[in-house]
Amino acid sequence: MSDLVLETVSTGGRFEKVAAYSRARRVGPFVYVSGTTAIEPTGILHAPGDTYAQTRFILARIEEALEETGASLAHVVRTRAFLRDIAGAADFGRAHGEVFRGIDPVTSGVEVGLTTPGMMIEIEADAVVHDARGIHW
Repeated sequence: MSDLVLETVSTGGRFEKVAAYSRARRVGPFVYVSGTTAIEPTGILHAPGDTYAQTRFILARIEEALEETGASLAHVVRTRAFLRDIAGAADFGRAHGEVFRGIDPVTSGVEVGLTTPGMMIEIEADAVVHDARGIHW
């Protein structure tokens, strides 16, 4: 077994410092990505009201956070989607399928209230860094 890997990724998100949390955290082979929304680095909401476009934007942000910990989308084992309106689940599913086809993590989606008008979705991801045989670190 390798030495323990402990890594924290912060992206300067508007609540990270106030709430004392990280965008992503890796402990050994396990990587956890915080709920991620479609707020652009400028502070502007990406594609207000568009669940599909926000999902694609968020999954790209999640991919960047994973890469900073030495993981990739191929290591994702679970995603969780928090949708403003469950009617947007089809748009979430289409975007999720485009990104994760062949990886096929488990996923769930629930309807919730979100913090910003026009914000349609927030997504979390969990990953396990492993080789092609499923053996981790």
